[in-house]
Amino acid sequence: MTATLDTAAARARLLELIKELAVVRGKVILSSGKEADYYIDLRRISLHHEASRLTGQVMLAMLDDAGIEFETAGGLTMGADPVGTALMHAAGDAGRAIDAFVVRKAQKSYGMGRQVEGPGVDGRDVVVLEDTSTTGGSALTAVEGVRKAGGNVKAVAVIVDRNTGAKERVEAEAGVPYLFAFGKDELGLD
Repeated sequence: MTATLDTAAARARLLELIKELAVVRGKVILSSGKEADYYIDLRRISLHHEASRLTGQVMLAMLDDAGIEFETAGGLTMGADPVGTALMHAAGDAGRAIDAFVVRKAQKSYGMGRQVEGPGVDGRDVVVLEDTSTTGGSALTAVEGVRKAGGNVKAVAVIVDRNTGAKERVEAEAGVPYLFAFGKDELGLD
């Protein structure tokens, strides 16, 4: 019961911080090339001293509630990097061993030539993370990189879904569930 209360409190506080720190109003061009009247800058959350910890707790609880079992989590650099780290630390605080990884936009042509960096995903159950998604493109690039590296992608999970088709595209093209902690309606953006 305490875990549920703690998760509910963490979720409520994280939502408050997202509204306060991450929602920027005004015309912007998104990474997808689409134009929007607002920008959700989740790096202001995932790299914030209080919000990062809450992000890890909320994302871990969401994945647990959905019954997703995994050993490592991460996604396309740069939006996913602090989310993966937050989730790794939240799992550690709960006595669980979940690693994080980073997917480069392209495979390195030097060193070990990896596209996926970290403890390794080969043969492991993986959750691909992103801070937010408009078209699902970054998540799909990460899924492809993880699969090439031998990882078994169990789900894609984001902090905020913009309700612009990413869920449908990821589920159709990657064939895995797409989970999100908050919808844009919860941010008062509908």
